[in-house]
Amino acid sequence: MSQEATLLHCYNRGCGKKFDPDDNKEGDCIHHPGYPVFHDAYKGWSCCNKKCTDFTEFLNIKGCTKSQHSNIKPPELEKPVVDKSKSNEVIKVTAPLNNGSALERPPFDTPQVIITPTVSSTLLEQIKGLTFSQLENVSETKVEIGQSCKNNACKGVYNGPASDDEICNHHPGSPIFHEGMKYWSCCRKKTTDFSTFLEQPGCTQGKHAWVSKNTSKQKECRLDWHQTGTFVVVSIFAKRYKPNQSVIKLNPIRLSVDLLFAEDNSRYAIDLELRGVVDISQSSANMLPTKVEIKLKKAEPGSWAKLYFCRENKVGTEENTQNEENISAQVDAVDLSDL
Repeated sequence: MSQEATLLHCYNRGCGKKFDPDDNKEGDCIHHPGYPVFHDAYKGWSCCNKKCTDFTEFLNIKGCTKSQHSNIKPPELEKPVVDKSKSNEVIKVTAPLNNGSALERPPFDTPQVIITPTVSSTLLEQIKGLTFSQLENVSETKVEIGQSCKNNACKGVYNGPASDDEICNHHPGSPIFHEGMKYWSCCRKKTTDFSTFLEQPGCTQGKHAWVSKNTSKQKECRLDWHQTGTFVVVSIFAKRYKPNQSVIKLNPIRLSVDLLFAEDNSRYAIDLELRGVVDISQSSANMLPTKVEIKLKKAEPGSWAKLYFCRENKVGTEENTQNEENISAQVDAVDLSDL
C-alpha cells in the first residue's frame, strides 16, 4: 500500500490538509476552533477578529490556533427549531414613532452662540482677489418728501430737512412669532393680536432712517440635510462667499445662517426653528469652497421627521413665507440612522 493511501484528511476548520496518523505532532495543524460568521456582507470566524467582504479571501484566512490534525468532523451548529404551527400568522411590524422630544424645548429666543467654523484654505484662495469695497461705498439716495422712516414701528414721514431733527421712536430688535405670541426681541411686550402688535410704540429713541440700511440683494442657495442616529448635517451649497463676514449662530432649537457674497453684493440668510434639540458644545461647522456644512449633535438619539418647523419671522411679508416654502421644496432628507 502506498504512503498516499495511509494519509487521512484533517477536518479541523480552516486546515483541510492531509496527514499521516503515525506522524501527527502538536502544532502541525493550524485551524479555527470557532465557526464561520456571515453578517452585514462581512465574513469571518467567531474565534478571531479577522473579517473580510470577499469570499475567496475569507477561505484563505489563516487559522488562529495550533494543535494536532484530526480526522473527526467537528459537530455542526444546531439549527433553530421552526414552529410551523404559526406559519400562516401575519406579523405586523410598525416603525417606532418619534413625534415628540423627551427633552424640554427652550424658548426660541434663547440667546444664540456664534459657531466658529473651520475655513478651507482653498476657499480663502478663491476669494483672495475679490474686491469688497462696493459694500462700504453705497451711493447716497435722495430722500423724497412723504418718504416713511425705515426703522421698525416708527410712523415718521419726511417733510423736509426739519424732519431729521425729530425723535424717532422705534424697535431696534426683530419681530418674533412663537407659540401664538407676537413681540419684539428688544422689549418683549407680548400679545396674541397681530393688530395690537403692529401698534406697539417703539421702545427706543433715536434718529430717523429714511433710507434702508440693507442694500444687499437676496441670494438663492440650495439647502440639503441628512441625519444619523446622533447627528444632523445641514449643507448650504454656495461658492465665493466671504467667511469673515458670514455668521452661523445656534441655540438648542434655532439655527441662523447669514452668508455674504461680495461680487454681486448679495446675502443668503435663513433663521430656522429646528425640529429637535441639539447640543451646541458638540456641534461644528465647516466653510468649504462649494458649501457650508453644519454638523448638529442631537441632544437625544432618534430620527427627525423634518429639519425645521415652518414659521413667520418677518412682519406681514409674503416674500418671507414664499422663501420658507421654497426652502422646504429644496430640502432632501436622507435618514442614515440604520447605517
